[in-house]
Amino acid sequence: MELKLVEIENPNELNFILGQTHFIKTVEDLHEVLVTTVPGIKFGLAFCESSGPALIRRSGTDETLVDLAVKNAQSIGAGHTFIIFLDGSFPINVLNAVKAVPEVCHIICATANPVQVVVAQTEQGRGILGVIDGVSPKGVETEVDIKDRKNFLRTIGYKL
Repeated sequence: MELKLVEIENPNELNFILGQTHFIKTVEDLHEVLVTTVPGIKFGLAFCESSGPALIRRSGTDETLVDLAVKNAQSIGAGHTFIIFLDGSFPINVLNAVKAVPEVCHIICATANPVQVVVAQTEQGRGILGVIDGVSPKGVETEVDIKDRKNFLRTIGYKL
């Protein structure tokens, strides 16, 4: 077995969701849940099929985001994984709906941070062991940091 680090290509620091699923109809079901959860959502989705023709299945409402999802799915190359890139919305807006799709096994990460995917390569194929999401903590928040965090959440409309 060989371990590889695959960096998620995300030039515009978009939010994305990386997960594992188990069935070819995932593409249609994820597409449907995204467009019904956030009307007018802009997203690109790619799913790595792991049997039969073993194709990267794709869908979305924005061709640039679809292309970005496909490019990252090709780099990761792990069966039964999916990646969704979002523009103008956040994982918090769709994550529960995505998790509720019957084929979705689990979410590996949902972030806009720089991400490295830890991939195991065997003679059979590839699998995701985990991710490095962002950077390591630089310290513990102070009272000023707490105030800044609370103000930020209110500024972006997530708290009253």
